[in-house]
This record gives sequence, structure tokens and C-alpha cells, in this order.
Amino acid sequence: MQKMTEAEWRQFVSEGTRTGKAAVVRADGRPHVTPVWFVLDGDDLVFTTAADGVKGRYLRRDPRISFCVDDEKPPYSFVLMDGEATLSEDVDEMRPWATALGRRYMGADRAEEYGARNAVPGEVLVRVRITHVVAQRDIAD
Repeated sequence: MQKMTEAEWRQFVSEGTRTGKAAVVRADGRPHVTPVWFVLDGDDLVFTTAADGVKGRYLRRDPRISFCVDDEKPPYSFVLMDGEATLSEDVDEMRPWATALGRRYMGADRAEEYGARNAVPGEVLVRVRITHVVAQRDIAD
């Protein structure tokens, strides 16, 4: 097992279509974990979610979030990121990010379609300021 450098973990989380697993805290303290599409923007992690969904509701109450991206194939690697989220319901701000998410996960030919579908009232743009990272590669070696 080896610790990844910052350049390595940034490349790892940004390549291909790996989803992230976002963990938020429910009102009763239980964790809630769901897969999400995401992109990096400098020191921020960006994704969209339903404003009234579990992630949207609980991030408004408690902006702390943990996020995991992993490679499920040997020799296995992972990146854990902690941070604090800010939410925006501004559709104009959301549209380029929803389009970038569509491009990453559905391809350039469907990016605009997904941008239009996911940057609508009732959705929120989540911007997570990354405050702590644990990144390990080649765990099984």
C-alpha cells in the first residue's frame, strides 16, 4: 500500500466514470451514503442533487460531508475526502456544472441533454470545499 501524492489522487478521482460515494449525516445521527456523479473544480468537489432529497435536506442542516472514490479491481485504491458543502439553487450557475457532469458520465454527445435535464428548479448545485484527504493505492500489493 502506498500513499498517493496530490497529483495522483486528483488524477485518480478525475479519470473515467468512477462515481463517488457521498456520506451525509441524518438528523438522528445515522449516516446516509449514496453514489453520485461529480467533478473536481480546483479545491472543490462539485455535484448536483435534489433540493428536497436526503442529501439536499441534510446538507442544508449540516454541511459536513465525506466522499469516497475507489477502484474495485485489484490491487485496489481509494481516495477519501472530507469537506463542507455549500448549496446553490441558481439554475444559471448549475447549468455548466450539470453539463460537465453529463459530459463525464454520459459522453460529449449527451452533455447538453443532461445539463438541461439536471439544471432545473428543484435541484441544487453542491460545492464541497475539500478539507482533508486520505489517498492510498495498491492496497493489495
